[in-house]
Amino acid sequence: MTRALRIRGLLALAALALSLYVALTVPVHLGLDLRGGTQIVLETRPTDTADADSEATERTLEVLRGRIDALGVAEPTLARSGDNRIVVELPGVQDPAEAADLLGRTAQLTFHRVVGTATSADDTAEPLPKRPRQQVLADESGQLLRLEAASLTGKDVKEAAARFDQQSAAGWQVAVDFEGSGSDGWARLTGEAACHPAGDPSRRVAIVLDNKIISSPQVDPSVGCGSGISGGTTQITGSFTADEAKELALLINGGALPVPVETVEQRTVGPTLGAQAITASAWAAAAGTTLTALFIIVIYRLMGALATMALACYGLISYAALAALGATLTLPGLAGFVLAIGMAVDANVLVFERAREEYASRSRPSPRSSLTAGFRGAFSAIADSNVTTLIAAGLLFFLASGPVRGFGVTLGIGVLASMFSALVITRALAEYAASRRWLRRRPRLTGIAHTGAVRDRLTRTNPHLMRSPRRWLAASATVLVLAASGIAARGLDFGIEFTGGRLIEYTTASPVDPDRARTVLADAGFPRAVVQTSGDTQLTVRTDQLTNAQAATVTQTIGALAGDVDKLRDEAIGPSLGKELRQGALIALAVALGAQLLYLAARFRWLFGTSAVAALAHDVVILTGIFAWLGKPIDGVFLAALLTVIGYSVNDSVVVFDRIRDLSRRDHKAPFAAIANRALLQTLPRTINTGMGAAFILTALAVLGGDSLTDFALALLIGLAVGTYSSMFTATPLAIELHKRAGHRGRNP
Repeated sequence: MTRALRIRGLLALAALALSLYVALTVPVHLGLDLRGGTQIVLETRPTDTADADSEATERTLEVLRGRIDALGVAEPTLARSGDNRIVVELPGVQDPAEAADLLGRTAQLTFHRVVGTATSADDTAEPLPKRPRQQVLADESGQLLRLEAASLTGKDVKEAAARFDQQSAAGWQVAVDFEGSGSDGWARLTGEAACHPAGDPSRRVAIVLDNKIISSPQVDPSVGCGSGISGGTTQITGSFTADEAKELALLINGGALPVPVETVEQRTVGPTLGAQAITASAWAAAAGTTLTALFIIVIYRLMGALATMALACYGLISYAALAALGATLTLPGLAGFVLAIGMAVDANVLVFERAREEYASRSRPSPRSSLTAGFRGAFSAIADSNVTTLIAAGLLFFLASGPVRGFGVTLGIGVLASMFSALVITRALAEYAASRRWLRRRPRLTGIAHTGAVRDRLTRTNPHLMRSPRRWLAASATVLVLAASGIAARGLDFGIEFTGGRLIEYTTASPVDPDRARTVLADAGFPRAVVQTSGDTQLTVRTDQLTNAQAATVTQTIGALAGDVDKLRDEAIGPSLGKELRQGALIALAVALGAQLLYLAARFRWLFGTSAVAALAHDVVILTGIFAWLGKPIDGVFLAALLTVIGYSVNDSVVVFDRIRDLSRRDHKAPFAAIANRALLQTLPRTINTGMGAAFILTALAVLGGDSLTDFALALLIGLAVGTYSSMFTATPLAIELHKRAGHRGRNP
């Protein structure tokens, strides 16, 4: 056994042992759709300077979304209810009371100069000439201070961070950086305070949060009168604990609420999907994974069996990573997690197909030497395709929020775990098995000692697929126009997450099974109704926009199921995927595509990067157009599917382009179109086998997963087919045409 093999084996065992420990000791947070969670209803209140209208409520909702993201709650749901209410659903929150308190904090941060002390709260004294009226607040010790009007507010703050100062006795503090005019304002404020002698209350600066002084430090004696503290930074001290400092920094960074909010309701709600839907999805996942494993074993024999073991290890590592990071697992996330197991087959298929090529090309081949060459030859394709996906995942995490950010977390974990399972676990198992004497005597058992049926047929026929690249581009353009015409003619049927809808809450005479309620509502013409229970006799129905007649039908349907019902609430609700969240997701996606383009341009050439991104856009438009023609909803589940398809499309194109680059290095004189054609033929077995592996799981989800996953699986199946086609017959022909237009007719890239 070689030293490298020992190291890989030890790494694999260490990773599996750690993952098993985490999986057994750290629970994964389940989302509202799987387990339920905490629901908080907030109501905005008017002030002297602002009305609690729908616009103020919408702005408040976006600030709250930022606070919840900073809290680390993945996959939260926020929606406006009526003109002045916000419904917040938080899966996996350990302390609902603390979350409600934090969400309700107005976070109005102001900075004041202290002008003296007071004897009572009513002692505001007379305002200084041409100065606004003063206010009196108690400092940290209880002493009453008279404060001038605010000189700075939270809007002047750039960023705040909790830090522990080991150099002084201050302990935890919050470092605040000002921006714009705030830097000069801070210097002016501290410069005025510095004109008073040390120990004088007027040398203090009061930092006020929601009309409460949280810190009122003296300006340091080293600061001169009129000069102030320059540099635009300061530290808020106040004997904070670590949690208090972090909470204050969170509130400052999250922004102030436009109007105060009050918690009017707080309760635990049941899952949006019932036990039957979850059970059906679990069976679908098990069936799809089993079919994929059998397919890989049939195609690659012993190596396929070892790859299946590695994929099981991949599942364990991914699950442990989700648990360790505190991520929240929702049903679409679970489906994407299972799908990633099927797509993780890709790296193993790439290696095994390269090993088959190496075995066929050697005069005295051996399974182990072919495997080693296969791993070496496939590494660049695996690395490039996974790095491009990681770029997208990272940018979605840092730039987006809500479910899009959660998708970025799941995607990043899946990519890293799949690379580890393929390049470390699979390689350790495969090389160990290939070095056994009994297997060297029976090389065909390995599954790599023959070229395979697809490659044999391609070798015999040797089709020239890229003889007329413009025909492929014309076909792609035709399909693109047909799909786009569906968007123009039928429009997009946006789901409740995008458009909002109606929320009706009932009390029932007897307990109601939410699965049964969903079924009868679907039969009554409301297939997208979301049903949740709270306690034994409270039921909430969330639907698309309804007329009063349709709302009456919903009430009659629930009444027929549950007996006597009383309507507690009937309100219009806003979209849970708000305007800013949608804009943030689009910006994150655009930046991710740009970053992928730059990476592909650096690793390959501009024409390859441009072709891959163009094929990706082609896939997005076609998938969206097909859903428009079918009248399927464009909702949060579709958004998750679309992001998955984008990752798959880029991955597929990179594999083809990597082979083109490899072949062009070996043969500088061959025409570019001929090299592209050879690359397509050589990667076609990998494309077919990977696609089949993913298709088994997706078909099982579509057929067995129930209504909750049908549209999700359908979108991914369409994306799989379109992405496979576009990598071969859109991206590659486009690269050929761009190569011609760039003036490289007679030479390779």
